[in-house]
Amino acid sequence: MSAPPLRLSGVVLDCPDPRVLATFYERLLGWSREQDGPTWVTLRAPRGGVGLSFMAEPAYVAPTWPAGPGDLPMMVHLDIEVDDLEGAVVHAERVGATVADYQPQDDVRVCLDPVGHPFCLFLPGV
Repeated sequence: MSAPPLRLSGVVLDCPDPRVLATFYERLLGWSREQDGPTWVTLRAPRGGVGLSFMAEPAYVAPTWPAGPGDLPMMVHLDIEVDDLEGAVVHAERVGATVADYQPQDDVRVCLDPVGHPFCLFLPGV
């Protein structure tokens, strides 16, 4: 039996306030809002592709990076390819990210968004 056509349209991050977190990712990625509501915001890249959405979750708890025994681990993270790693880190910090204390690779920087979702900035070919 063959599968019907399926297309991944987006990734959704839970958070306490979708508009606040969407503003961070708008500034980080340069994307624009496609949907904008108090409980759901969707961003799209200028050239299309998979969107990034933010859903209100009043019971949101930030994951721990890196997780230890008994910690809530990250369930998903975003990988963001960059041409200038150090420049991208400076930009990410300027718009509200923090650089994680633990960095497992020299050519990747793990950052945390304002509510604690980890994301990785990496150079092509990594």
